[in-house]
Amino acid sequence: METDSEPYVRLATLRKLHEVMADIHTARSLADTLQTVADGVVNGLGYELAAVNLVRPDGDLVVAALAGDPTVESILAGRVGSRAAWNRRLNMGEAWGDLRFISAAEGWLLEDDDVPKWRADGPEPRFEDEWHPADRLFAPLYGPGGSGSSGELIGVISVDRPRNGRRPGAWGREALQMYAFQAATAISNARLRANMQRALVRLERDQQALRASEESFRQAFEYAPSGMAIAEMGGDQHGRILRCNDALCRLLGRPAASMRRYSFSDLVHPEDISTLLRTSAEGGRAELRLGRRDGTYVWVSLRNSVVADAADGPRFLLTHGEDIEERKRRELQLAHRASHDSLTGLPNSAELRSRLSSRLCQRPHAVAAEAAESADAAHGQYGGFGEYGEHTAFGGFGGPGLTDTPPGGHPAVYDTGGHGFGSLAARGPYDGFDHHVHTVAPADGTDDGTKGLAVLFCDLDGFKTINDRFGHNAGDAVLVEVAGRLTRGVRDGDTVARLGGDEFVVLADGLGRADAQDLAVRLRNEIIQPIRVDSRVVRVGASFGIGWAHCGMTADEVLKSADERMYVEKRSRPKQHRRAG
Repeated sequence: METDSEPYVRLATLRKLHEVMADIHTARSLADTLQTVADGVVNGLGYELAAVNLVRPDGDLVVAALAGDPTVESILAGRVGSRAAWNRRLNMGEAWGDLRFISAAEGWLLEDDDVPKWRADGPEPRFEDEWHPADRLFAPLYGPGGSGSSGELIGVISVDRPRNGRRPGAWGREALQMYAFQAATAISNARLRANMQRALVRLERDQQALRASEESFRQAFEYAPSGMAIAEMGGDQHGRILRCNDALCRLLGRPAASMRRYSFSDLVHPEDISTLLRTSAEGGRAELRLGRRDGTYVWVSLRNSVVADAADGPRFLLTHGEDIEERKRRELQLAHRASHDSLTGLPNSAELRSRLSSRLCQRPHAVAAEAAESADAAHGQYGGFGEYGEHTAFGGFGGPGLTDTPPGGHPAVYDTGGHGFGSLAARGPYDGFDHHVHTVAPADGTDDGTKGLAVLFCDLDGFKTINDRFGHNAGDAVLVEVAGRLTRGVRDGDTVARLGGDEFVVLADGLGRADAQDLAVRLRNEIIQPIRVDSRVVRVGASFGIGWAHCGMTADEVLKSADERMYVEKRSRPKQHRRAG
């Protein structure tokens, strides 16, 4: 730099200063900018040594760039000085505008601080404004938004050894101060660009990860072996299917385009709609039936997950559906085996007692005139018949009453009083008493027109002889044939059960005494018909005892009563007439 004693500054010096200022704004990276700032001090401002100390995120300052002396650069590059030590230097220095100058006379106070420093050798000054080797000059760098103490300190330029050997005059100070301002702007811009580049790299990395995640989800969704769907949640379109995979389309036999026209409430079985709504609202798992395109229903295990975005914005349901039709079929088969005889397929003893108990309450009920009228009214409401075989769909155990194979294969069936025969749970003495239609029995000895629940106890005559002569296989064949004849001889809603051995029981509701006798005769006539077993023909007879169930009795008491009447009937006939032949 030119000395201040000269009346003018040469144009070449100004041109050089302009060039170095331009260079610091064209550097490509933050590291290049810092080095260009240090080089500019040496090349454009006339100092032999310059260092750029950059403020780190923790507040301390690191020597980020040096110029002018490779030896000093190797010693100081990367070294760190504490923020407290730097603040002390900037506060104690003589203020030259925004610059801070610490003379050699005061510099000895800074010998013990941790700011990186170099020791310059040279002779003692010979005149007042000559530069002393221990003099220090700092140009603070302030970020945008202010200058001096009003701006954020982002760094400090340290300079040493002016080439003319003198302390800078007014022109030199102004030039260094302007250069520091431009350097601070360039460093701030470089930092901003670096931050933006890092942010863009992170954003691109996040977007790539998001795209990869979305692709993974798409493939997992589309190619999942079980059905999956995304459905709306809330509003008028709650449950409407937005997207489904091929597995769900195959399960329901519907194309994807048509699936988007439905909600799950349109597809679910009417009996399962409450289960679906509860699962949709709360998430979780449920087993229900969904309708196929051909009109049939398939059992599905449905798992719903409620999904919301980070801002609790629009939510949707992620639904996973698994075909459990085969499992349900096995469960029904197991339940059927537990309640039915393995040989004949008829209800077994436990199922018979359960069905009979469901019609009986434990409250004693006398056969009074008003009770008979109540029973007649109940049978009139739900249907009945006069002679056996003349009945409506709701007569006795018919229609929605007791049945071995309920319509649709569903186990929940009900009697004419609204009581489920499918439930094996024990009833309390007066459970649901207000809604109970009492079971009553006709009067003894006469047919007074009362319709009741007849229990026909059947014991085969001559069956042991067939077992002994022809073997158990022949006996089993006879039992199967008798079971079929009994089943064909009663109404659809009546129950034919096998107690065990050669004993069978028929439950028939809505019969008077004459009706029950006619039914016993009809069934006996069916049973005594010849039975072909392999290459031979055999015949068995049958003895029937008719009991009547009424409230106040237990199932065992009803069966015992019918059993006793059967033995009375068996002993009343001559032995040679008990078997048809």
